[in-house]
Amino acid sequence: MKEKTPTDHEMQSEYDFDYTKAKKNRFAKDYHISVTLDADVADVFKDSDSVNKALRAIIAAVPKSPENSKNQTQ
Repeated sequence: MKEKTPTDHEMQSEYDFDYTKAKKNRFAKDYHISVTLDADVADVFKDSDSVNKALRAIIAAVPKSPENSKNQTQ
């Protein structure tokens, strides 16, 4: 194994990674999804918290039915 010199521990100004050989982490979960809002909707909702708050209010107002319960568990 090559012995490292003190200069090997310094940060370089730029790194060149080959992402063509990268693999997805099979242990990581895909928790984040992207949703694109139309311009008129984005004008009303400035951030994800306001969108989530509005959607939760709508969900609370919708009557519970077997069909809705099945979709919420997925």
